[in-house]
Amino acid sequence: MADIDLPADLIELERAAWTEIQAGALTVETALAVHQGVTEYAAREDVEASRLEVETLLKRIVRHPQPDADAA
Repeated sequence: MADIDLPADLIELERAAWTEIQAGALTVETALAVHQGVTEYAAREDVEASRLEVETLLKRIVRHPQPDADAA
């Protein structure tokens, strides 16, 4: 996978969607905002990753966070 540096606002959108999903209350507006954010980010000229790669990384970051390496 390409080296992708996701913007904080996109991560926050996915966190909001994940919270809604877990509560069984995902709205169309939230899902659409995430989808549009991922699509727009992947379409940028300086991003060398597909929309699928961006979305996969975003979900991994939010749904399966890595333990903080500095906390060890």
